[in-house]
Amino acid sequence: MAARRDRTHYLYLAVIAAVVLGIAVGFAAPGVAVELKPLGTGFVNLIKMMISPIIFCTIVLGVGSVRKAAKVGAVGGLALGYFMVMSTVALAIGLVVGNLLEPGASLRLTDEVAAAGEKQASGASEGTVDFLLGIIPKTLVSAFTEGEVLQTLLVALLAGFALQAMGRAGEPVLRGIGHIQRLVFRILAMIMWAAPVGAFGAIAAVVGETGVDALKSLAVIMVGFYLTCAVFVFVVLGALLRVVAGVNILTLLKYLGREFLLILSTSSSESALPRLIAKMEHLGVSKPVVGITVPTGYSFNLDGTAIYLTMASLFVAEAMGNPLSVGEQISLLVFMIIASKGAAGVTGAGLATLAGGLQSHRPELVDGVGLIVGIDRFMSEARALTNFAGNAVATVLVGTWTKEIDKARVAEVLAGRVPFDEQTLVDDHAPAADDTDEVPESREPVKV
Repeated sequence: MAARRDRTHYLYLAVIAAVVLGIAVGFAAPGVAVELKPLGTGFVNLIKMMISPIIFCTIVLGVGSVRKAAKVGAVGGLALGYFMVMSTVALAIGLVVGNLLEPGASLRLTDEVAAAGEKQASGASEGTVDFLLGIIPKTLVSAFTEGEVLQTLLVALLAGFALQAMGRAGEPVLRGIGHIQRLVFRILAMIMWAAPVGAFGAIAAVVGETGVDALKSLAVIMVGFYLTCAVFVFVVLGALLRVVAGVNILTLLKYLGREFLLILSTSSSESALPRLIAKMEHLGVSKPVVGITVPTGYSFNLDGTAIYLTMASLFVAEAMGNPLSVGEQISLLVFMIIASKGAAGVTGAGLATLAGGLQSHRPELVDGVGLIVGIDRFMSEARALTNFAGNAVATVLVGTWTKEIDKARVAEVLAGRVPFDEQTLVDDHAPAADDTDEVPESREPVKV
């Protein structure tokens, strides 16, 4: 029987066309373009609706099928340790580039800009204690209804460990959750056909709101930020991926090309989270590693956000004529990395986190946050793309370190010989952890 044709190719061509059309409408009719914003918001909300059930199913199936609970703990501990190290590296790179560029030295703060900064500070992130307590949901099901990634992660881990302890008695439940996972991925595939409409509305609105004039005086920090993110991804992450896993960063990013396009059009890495889970399993990383590393990385592996916070803080301080000392830079930015947890997938959350960090350490600088409001939406895209790339690389690295990755499968998938099933987003032959640490050398290709 002939293989089904992948019609989703046309979907992503439509997304590109929608982005170009949105930019044109934003310049030609700014007033109309701003009114189109709900189209983009609605599409992102549809994606977010699916995140909690997908994370729950993925983690429960991954953890519940592992016989040794210690293996899950080892994966989580290794992932968190890696996230901490890479966030520190990203923070350091942002500090170095920010001090070299000094992009805010020639700007001037106006009353209007100061008011914008005060508005952002009012929505700033809460403290570390509030963040930790916020991981615990009010009820067992409220994690799903409130859409909190870390709360869903906690409930899924508890359910997975409980099923693991039940042994054979829990197998029917695992099979049932497997069927539910297929259902939610099928719903997600249906939702993706609305991507061109969402991309059109989101891009048109941001171009209509900002225009070109607002960007000219801020081009230095924006271009500098994009280049810094590119250096981090292609040099730092690329070298690490090549040395540890033997994988070319360009090949991996090409494999995730559709997800990057989705992020670029919605400015939210969260919109691609469900697809990243599906694609990493298809790539050959085991379910437990994917199920733990990806959702945790979305809250703790904030490489792009770390670079943004460091450069933006230096930018604001210089624009206000009150530069930060080296000690102040380190103290303030370490605080903001902690305070930013959980904000990776939310468009604009980085701006509120920046305002909150400045308010807690240097209140006199908060007004200056308004200086970058006009370009934050464009910088948000670079943050999201970098965060996403960092989490993809982290999943491959953790899989390699824990020997929970099928390297032969990785080579086949990245070479294009085992295509991803865009119709179901589910890989029937993804590796699942068992009693041993062995990973099959090869598996049957996915039928498409």
